[in-house]
Amino acid sequence: MTKKLRSHAWFGGLDKDGFIHRSWMKNQGHPDEMFDGRPVIGICNTASDLTPCNTHFRGLVEHVKRGVYEAGGFPVEFPVFSCGESNLRPTAMLFRNLASMDVEEAIRANPIDGVVLLAGCDKTTPALLMGAASCDLPTILLSGGPMLNGHHRGRTIGSGTDVWKLSEDVRGGVISLADFLDAESAMSRSPGHCMTMGTASTMATMAESLGVTLTDNAAYPAVDARRVRLAHLTGRRAVQMVVDDLRLSKVLTPAAFANAIRVNGAVGGSTNAVVHLLAIAGRIGVDLTLEDWDRLGQDVPCLLDLMPSGRFLMEDFCYAGGVPALMTRIADLLDLDALTVTGRTLGENIQGAQVFDEEVIRPRDRPLAAQGGMAVLRGNLAPGGAIIKPSAASPALMQHRGRAVVFQDIDDYKARVDDPDLDIDASCIMVLKNCGPKGYPGMAEVGNMALPAKLLQQGVRDMVRISDARMSGTAYGTVVLHTAPEAAAGGPLALVRDGDMIELDVAGRRLHLEVDPAELELRRAAWTPPEPAMGSGYQKLYVDHVLQADRGADLDFLVGCRGAAVPRESH
Repeated sequence: MTKKLRSHAWFGGLDKDGFIHRSWMKNQGHPDEMFDGRPVIGICNTASDLTPCNTHFRGLVEHVKRGVYEAGGFPVEFPVFSCGESNLRPTAMLFRNLASMDVEEAIRANPIDGVVLLAGCDKTTPALLMGAASCDLPTILLSGGPMLNGHHRGRTIGSGTDVWKLSEDVRGGVISLADFLDAESAMSRSPGHCMTMGTASTMATMAESLGVTLTDNAAYPAVDARRVRLAHLTGRRAVQMVVDDLRLSKVLTPAAFANAIRVNGAVGGSTNAVVHLLAIAGRIGVDLTLEDWDRLGQDVPCLLDLMPSGRFLMEDFCYAGGVPALMTRIADLLDLDALTVTGRTLGENIQGAQVFDEEVIRPRDRPLAAQGGMAVLRGNLAPGGAIIKPSAASPALMQHRGRAVVFQDIDDYKARVDDPDLDIDASCIMVLKNCGPKGYPGMAEVGNMALPAKLLQQGVRDMVRISDARMSGTAYGTVVLHTAPEAAAGGPLALVRDGDMIELDVAGRRLHLEVDPAELELRRAAWTPPEPAMGSGYQKLYVDHVLQADRGADLDFLVGCRGAAVPRESH
């Protein structure tokens, strides 16, 4: 090709520097023609034995490389920090921004012309897109795919969603501990990420809706041969994107984010998509707000009957037609002219897609929920906003007034929630403090507080819960999340006390604490911020610089696109 590539600054010189860069790469057996000016495609791999969702990437990456070679490119795989949801403590969200820094700096510092992002587990997709967006090279994402459906004792079970259900059944005395433990192996029976519409599947769907993946990326199971085929085609496409200079900024436009928000409503996607899309938009320079989430998603019907909102799982979604088929059902709500990494528009990508199972992907006149989007709440308890997922909530609780039962932090909650003497009934509102970005730290998925055992034993299965935390995308219930400002930052949530009356009005988008302003000021004067868990290291950097949930919980100094100008020579 005649275009001068970014990698030429490393491999194109005939001096000592070019000698160094080429010679050391050749110790891997690369022939001379790999350095003849062909596009260098960096493959950002989040494979890790500690991230079970992504372990199969070690095999998948070989098919990406095959596609790159076939198209005349030079594939170079590099590892980055892998945010595994199931093992990382105190929460994987604490490390999403760290992983994004790893991605950004690895791309900018190396001889890379285009990028393939291998993502799967919850935080790996936003982290990789955030880091790549701050560089703005030609970039395409490949998801690892969901696990096969879980099966246990004659019924289908879904990752996460059935964990919460079975756990409450144990605590409520409905099933035995042995029955609960027997479901472990039956739930996770193949490689891949959660097969419910949790955060992993949601973010794969968001990536496809944003136009940063090939068509059909989200729904193919991890073990489906079509996932391998997609890997091959992704590698091939990455090379052509470099030739065409199809950068992320040409794809991640306001129209793309609007499309993603509407698709999120139609699939009943994870609440976590809110903070992740806000953060990605902040990196690429798109002005996206909580109001956009409410405005764009408010009237989108939830058409996908999939856990946790519905009955089915991602494998069923795949066979029903996947994301392209679902998009055809809401095509009038989408900007079909939005450009995608395929080089075609979104409308061209989904043309001819069909729905093959109308129980899984419902028609517009028979939605799972009339309003599938996120509801953004405001009021004196959440001046910066809070969110709730109506499709996963109990309709009877969407307008509710109740007495606050307050837990100061997660340890206080765990110590007292099952105390038989806890003064609580089904009409109360459970309030959890100090679990936001600064408070936990990292804004953990603890907002879907398990109900007190004594209420579970009475048959209660949902209550209004409010916190500055997040919840797993696989979870459900009438749960108000992401309350901003958070308690640890001095938000009004910090001032709530036992016995205060709180009003939730989802239709009116209102979250109100019924306490006199003068009383709140007295409480504020007596309030002291909690001590951070660590006074140094990455956690201190995070707590000192993390933005609130309404701004995506990114680090303030990471917002924006810094580009990928070639750094000065290393020798």
